[in-house]
Amino acid sequence: MVSTTIITVLVVYLIILLAIGMWGGRESGSVAGYYVAGKKLPSWVIAFSSNTTGESGWLLLGLTGMGYLVGIHALWIVMGEVLGVTLGWVLVASRFKEYTDRYDCITVPDYLESRFQDSRHLIRLVSVVIILSMVTVYTAAQLTASGKAFSSFLDTSYTTGVLIGAAVILYYTTIGGFKAVAYSDLLQGVLMLLGLIVLPIVGIINAGGWSSLMAQLQAADPNLLEPMGEFGVSVPGVLSALGFIGIGLAFLGAPQLLTRFISARDRGEIVTGGLMAVVCIIIFDLGAVFAGMAGRAIFPGLADHETIFPTMSAALFPNIFTGIFLVIVLAAIMSTVDSLLILASSAVVVDVVQKIYNPAITEKRLSLYGKLTTVVIGVCALVMAIGEVRMIFWFVLFAWSGLASAFAPVILCSLFWKRTTRAGAVAGMIGGFLTTITWVLVFKEQFFDLYEMLPGFFAGFGLTIGVSLFTNPPDGAADELEAVRRSITNYED
Repeated sequence: MVSTTIITVLVVYLIILLAIGMWGGRESGSVAGYYVAGKKLPSWVIAFSSNTTGESGWLLLGLTGMGYLVGIHALWIVMGEVLGVTLGWVLVASRFKEYTDRYDCITVPDYLESRFQDSRHLIRLVSVVIILSMVTVYTAAQLTASGKAFSSFLDTSYTTGVLIGAAVILYYTTIGGFKAVAYSDLLQGVLMLLGLIVLPIVGIINAGGWSSLMAQLQAADPNLLEPMGEFGVSVPGVLSALGFIGIGLAFLGAPQLLTRFISARDRGEIVTGGLMAVVCIIIFDLGAVFAGMAGRAIFPGLADHETIFPTMSAALFPNIFTGIFLVIVLAAIMSTVDSLLILASSAVVVDVVQKIYNPAITEKRLSLYGKLTTVVIGVCALVMAIGEVRMIFWFVLFAWSGLASAFAPVILCSLFWKRTTRAGAVAGMIGGFLTTITWVLVFKEQFFDLYEMLPGFFAGFGLTIGVSLFTNPPDGAADELEAVRRSITNYED
């Protein structure tokens, strides 16, 4: 029988989220208020919001499960994510914020259209197709995590868990907009941080300490302590490590993360937020991997390795803490789903309805359309999640790589290379996106399961650069890029 203590903790948490949604709703009446919180967010909010959005249920269920499954080999993921977050905040954030403030952008397609002077809206339309397709898949994966979490902690059915998670997320996201999303992300990020400090420590203690844990893993499977895992120092082993490192490339330009930089109060918040984001991601990822490794020693032979986090939480802690850990898993899931829904909604409402079809439409009507679109996209993802249970780790990474391969190469070229052209941007976006999908469907098994982010990312870069070399850049692009560089340099000095 499920403890009333666990239920009480869950209900209190959900009430807090609903209250945040109502509070955030006060600024959701305008387009800028609904989609970027009026560009008023402080550093500590955008730091936690960007990391919790990037990590999701993938962190607490997928990455802990990968630590359980492959042991030390999963630390390559930690390396990739730490590098990606660091480079994203150091190289991309300030420049992107400077450009988007100059253009008064609300969305990433807004920025790309302005940067490349795309009066035909081709970049905007390509962006919308990519965002809608990948966000629906990504959101479905998160709702799958919700179903697994509820069934593991509360012994509900998988479908019930999906429905509860979807209902709460859709409420506070639809009502509160991006402000509610960002501040709920802050709360959820703090909970995730605390959970990923406590759980691995308690897990290692229960395994008998670090030395005992290592001995148990060595006895269970020596490959768990090998840096290259079961493959050893071989072509498959190296490609597997590179694929894990490649996960971090998305932090250089995934649109759901770039939106955080747009929403910052000013560039000073970017500088302050970067350090917090890097420290946070280190604790997140190391905690998840070590928790999974401790779980492998304490609970060997789990039928589903992605349930190790709830299994440890229920077995090693009193009911009130088990309830808190359930909340932490839901926090990871919700912090990503809400951001994805806002991203997809902005793609439809701002990038299509307002900017292409009806620029004169009122702010109030746009806000209403945004809320309706959020619900529709959420329901589509809900149907996918209920229809088929998938492996969260790889399902999330597929959508993660599809978005990043389409946008990150183009974003980087637009920020640092004056010769980038509109045609190059379109080619890079389409090429990176299609390469990711084609790699998964056709080539992945033939190339030792090399993670699709790598071929997708480099295809996007190659096409952006290659096509740009044979086409003309926008008028004044070189002068503008230099002006942005000087502005960043003068500010930092």
